[in-house]
Amino acid sequence: MEAYLPLIIQLVSGALGGNLAGKLLKNMSLGTLGNSIVGILGGGLGGQLLGMLGIGAGADAGAMDMAGIIGSVASGGVGGGVLMAIIGMIKNAMAK
Repeated sequence: MEAYLPLIIQLVSGALGGNLAGKLLKNMSLGTLGNSIVGILGGGLGGQLLGMLGIGAGADAGAMDMAGIIGSVASGGVGGGVLMAIIGMIKNAMAK
């Protein structure tokens, strides 16, 4: 279970990041459920990509110290927010 903890943290913080981005960027919001789903995807992808680059904690990071937890939260939250904003921009562009 401990091996999956960074990924779970990234997914949860991705959902939070997606909803926070939806609140801040109201014109790009996908609704609470849409923001959460896209945020979860973005949190997982963002955490993995940053982990591969050595910037954040990847899902295979074994150390769950405070730095690993903060890295997982940050990479998941940023990934969720960024993907939600990108999908929101695409949705707005297609609606025009």
